Amino acid sequence: MRKRRPVAAVLAIGVACAFLLCGYEFIRSVSTSFYIDAYGAHRLPVVMGLMPVGVALTLYGYGVLLSWFGPARALLLTSGFSAALITACWAALRVGWHPAAGILYVFREAYIVLIIEQYWSLINSALTAGQAKRLNGPITGLGSLGGILGGSLVHAFATRVGSEMFLLFAAGSLIPAALLSAVAYHLAGEPQPSPEEAGGRQGHLALRLFARSRYLLLLAALIALTQVVSTALDLRFSGLVEEAFPVKDERTAYLGGFYGTLNAVAALLQFVVAPVALRWLPLPMIHLGIPLVHLVTSLLLLASPSLHTGAAAYLLFKGLDYSLFRAGKEILYIPLTFDVRYRAKEVIDAFVYRFSKGALGMLLTGVNAAIGSIPAAVFPAVAALASLIWIPVVFRLTRQPEGKR
Repeated sequence: MRKRRPVAAVLAIGVACAFLLCGYEFIRSVSTSFYIDAYGAHRLPVVMGLMPVGVALTLYGYGVLLSWFGPARALLLTSGFSAALITACWAALRVGWHPAAGILYVFREAYIVLIIEQYWSLINSALTAGQAKRLNGPITGLGSLGGILGGSLVHAFATRVGSEMFLLFAAGSLIPAALLSAVAYHLAGEPQPSPEEAGGRQGHLALRLFARSRYLLLLAALIALTQVVSTALDLRFSGLVEEAFPVKDERTAYLGGFYGTLNAVAALLQFVVAPVALRWLPLPMIHLGIPLVHLVTSLLLLASPSLHTGAAAYLLFKGLDYSLFRAGKEILYIPLTFDVRYRAKEVIDAFVYRFSKGALGMLLTGVNAAIGSIPAAVFPAVAALASLIWIPVVFRLTRQPEGKR
């Protein structure tokens, strides 16, 4: 029997994450710039409203692949499909088909969470809680190193090579990521479902588990609130960027630099702050402190709106989300079953994650149609309110006894 090497496996998946997030920085900055160029920042809520449809289709396809082929091959197949679709969008944009900008914007939000959560499903299956407290921060940090490189490359070369070429680079980054994920599964061993879970017997997405678990419902509520905060801050920031940079390639360059800085801040939190905090501070204290930070930054943006305060609020949200929040949240999944780690987790951290963003986008679209224009102050006010509600939800979640999960 081959000896399992879990630490080496999560190192391999961390490097895979670096390739994945490097490519994601290419597609994130470029797809936002393409969409704004085609439809304007004021139409972002429309495309955000379509995200749940794209995520649901992608997620269901993953669930079927997981039932048929198991987690290792499902990850390879979803990685290959993502590379192919990104390449197809590049070809469509080259011939001036503007709807491809919308497809790309929606799909970028689907593929990244789908693949990232598959990585974390393996990590949560391979590590003990003690190992995770030491390693989860640095694992996320390896991914951020790729993000830093990707953002820096966009910032430096967007105006020289053009935005379109970065889509091909994003598709290409999925190839080494897929190969490294295969190595990780070889080192860790492929987790196996129980007989009751095998072949998707509880459903390809295991939705019936939510009716039996208060713990999963609290996790879903937590993720929904985080994305309301994220979306509100994102929309306010995008509007401020459009005002400051009306030219597409200059806007792309600024966004590339911003996301590079964001990932540098996240890396500091991941490699230094997260391991120390998770080792020495109680997990409930960490989870309660995060929404307090967002409450303060949202109120500051509301009181003093500018590109600087908008960028700072969004950067802090994303930086903490990629580090302390992610590292602490994943520990909560470790003692749970295969179907929770591989199916229910995708529903929560992929579909609920994106549905919340899309639902807010559709709501804002409706309000915009009804009243003509949404006051800019609404966005930081919504972020502040969601941060406030986040506090009691996470308080109850982190005090849920393990036997009740």
